[in-house]
Amino acid sequence: MKIFVDTANLQDIEEALRRGFVEGVTTNPSLLAKEPKSNFEKHIGKIVDLIKEHRDGAHLSVEVFSSEPKEILKQAKKFKKIFNYSALSIKIQVGWDELEAIHMLSKEGISVNCTACMSVMQGIMASRAGARYISFFWGRIRDGASDVKFLAQRNECLKKQVLNDEDFNPYLVVNRARRMLNQDNLGTEIIAGSIRGVTDIRDAGLAGAHIVTVPPKFFKDMVSHFKTEEVVQQFLSDFKKWLR
Repeated sequence: MKIFVDTANLQDIEEALRRGFVEGVTTNPSLLAKEPKSNFEKHIGKIVDLIKEHRDGAHLSVEVFSSEPKEILKQAKKFKKIFNYSALSIKIQVGWDELEAIHMLSKEGISVNCTACMSVMQGIMASRAGARYISFFWGRIRDGASDVKFLAQRNECLKKQVLNDEDFNPYLVVNRARRMLNQDNLGTEIIAGSIRGVTDIRDAGLAGAHIVTVPPKFFKDMVSHFKTEEVVQQFLSDFKKWLR
């Protein structure tokens, strides 16, 4: 399981890259909107510079900000040209029209990260269309079972057998998608995002996600344990006593 950092904050990206455990960076329009207003291209350019300085060749996903197929293609090609970074993937949301854009870009050799996947079939269709990565939203898949705003839509999907109750278990969704990718020898990698806690990161890896993209706020919790702190303090204390 590879770990990506899921943020557009330059300081958080640099701190993670400097520690060597991060193998990529993912961004999206909502993450960028949390940062001070600036020029989009310049901000992404700064992220590229940080990656080149600290871990050249690490992955970077940058998302289009349109749902219109022609504009998606235009933005994707523009991003690829202006950022001029070999390990760049263009994030495109999953959808019927978007599949055509993914297919066209993949034929041109542009790496696509198909994002906002919630079901196994979404991921497999994106993979078949040519996506290099498929991003499943772990927390939001789980939310689908209980979100009252979408009760009618959920019931309709269950009635039409588009989904069943197991399709709101992110572990099963990711695991089944991984099994189908493996059995058909597809080269697409699964990214698990929408992470809500450290246990989600562990479980996503065990489910078969190739990559988990993690908000920076979880990194210190991932590397911390109260028993580790106890034993380190004991070692230091014992050694100080021995020196006396």
